Amino acid sequence: MIATPDRTPLTREFFDRPVLEVAPDLLGRVLVRTTPDGPIELRLTEVEAYDGENDPGSHAYRGRTARNDVMFGPPGHVYVYFTYGMWHCMNLVCGPEGRASAVLLRAGDVTVGAELARKRRVSARSDRELAKGPARLTMALGVDRALDGADVCGGPDSPFAILTGTPAAPDQVRNGPRTGVAGDGGTHPWRYWIADDPTVSPYRAHAPRRRRT
Repeated sequence: MIATPDRTPLTREFFDRPVLEVAPDLLGRVLVRTTPDGPIELRLTEVEAYDGENDPGSHAYRGRTARNDVMFGPPGHVYVYFTYGMWHCMNLVCGPEGRASAVLLRAGDVTVGAELARKRRVSARSDRELAKGPARLTMALGVDRALDGADVCGGPDSPFAILTGTPAAPDQVRNGPRTGVAGDGGTHPWRYWIADDPTVSPYRAHAPRRRRT
C-alpha cells in the first residue's frame, strides 16, 4: 500500500534548526507554488546546504549585505538571487535569526501543475527535466527576485508553502560535494539527493570561482 503524502504545512520550527539538519530533511517534502494560473507542486529531490559566515562557498561568508539580508532570518523565508546575468536560484532560510544559513533547492519532481511548468520550460525534453537543476526549478515555478523574502510559513496568502509530504527514507539519502562551487567551499559534502531519482541534476566538479548562497 502506497502511503498518502501528508498535506500538513511545515512550521517555522522546522526551519529553525542547523542547516545540516534541515537540508537532508527537506528531501521528499512538497513545495507548493501558488500562481494566478493555478498551483504547481514540486517534490524536492536534491538540495545543497550553505552555512553562512562559516562557509567560504556562501554569499554570507563575508557578512551581511543588501543582497543577502534575507539569509539572516527569520527562518522559513525564501532567499532568491540572480546569477550569471541570466538565472535565478531559490533557497530556504534556516537556523536562528541573525545567523545566516540557507538551503539551495537544486531539483525536484513536478507532481501538480506540470502543464503550467511546461509553458515556462518549453525546452524540457520530458517532465523529469522540468526542474532538474536550480535554474530550471525557478523557471518552472516562475520564481524571480520579486519573491525574495517570501514567507513559506505565512499561511494561505503566501506564494509558497512547504508540505510535510513523504520524507525520503534515510537509506535513500545520499550526500557528496556541492555542484559547481570552486575553492574551499567546493569540497564540503553538503549536497543531498534521493538515490536513483531521475530528476536529480548531474554533478559538476568544478566551475569558475564564485560564492553561492
